[in-house]
Amino acid sequence: MSFNEKRYETSDSNLGITLVRKSNDIDPCDDDPGVLRAELSCGHVTDPQTLTDYCRIQLTDGKAELRCPMCSGQWSYTEVRKLAKLTTEEQQYFEETLANNATRKIVDIKNCPGCDWLIERSDLSNLSVQCTICSVNKGKIFLFCWQCLREWKGSIARSDRCDNEGCTNNDLDLLRYCANIILKDAANIECPAVRACITCGMLINHNTMNCKSVTCSRCHTVFCFVCLKLKSECGKTGGYYQPCSDGLAPRQTSIPFWRDKQ
Repeated sequence: MSFNEKRYETSDSNLGITLVRKSNDIDPCDDDPGVLRAELSCGHVTDPQTLTDYCRIQLTDGKAELRCPMCSGQWSYTEVRKLAKLTTEEQQYFEETLANNATRKIVDIKNCPGCDWLIERSDLSNLSVQCTICSVNKGKIFLFCWQCLREWKGSIARSDRCDNEGCTNNDLDLLRYCANIILKDAANIECPAVRACITCGMLINHNTMNCKSVTCSRCHTVFCFVCLKLKSECGKTGGYYQPCSDGLAPRQTSIPFWRDKQ
């Protein structure tokens, strides 16, 4: 196993950290049975340095939430701060970057790949975005892809991707292809394991227990994980533990964008 700066000590259990002697799920090469590792809320196991490094990658990628690479379960920042044993400097970086990434996702602002200026997208259904600065500098209309952040290739009529190799929306792919789960306490209803919040688009997991509804930790919308209606609307025509009157909503093929109410 490669050297990691951070280690768990047996005394860390006093901080509420569940310590185990199991292989590292996030780093499969780290399987030294003599090393203490922590069990995360999603059930997977890792060490503080691996957790720090992996979360840094997500922050660099612009993520506004921290998720397990094994099951896509969301980790709270409080959990990561404790289990990753973040230093004061790391805490400041994590908090500032999470806030910045969340703001960018809500306002829909990205850096133009041509000039690096911040661009706000006005048409949320159009992946092809024009940068006026690059258009003036280049003497022609410059379009870039909002999804892969490269100069646009192909027909601008497409709404799913451009023709650049590897242009894909990972969040949409997760919604389309994630496994199904069974809601044990809600009539054993089967549904996708991941849904996008119907208000702000944040990806959410259901813990498979209790009622069908979930609460978005970002915008606090409470909605049914099965029919994708507001909890209050779903509850009008059936119980919170019973099948929905409108049945199972299909897998989502688009992600809602959060517009603040005026």
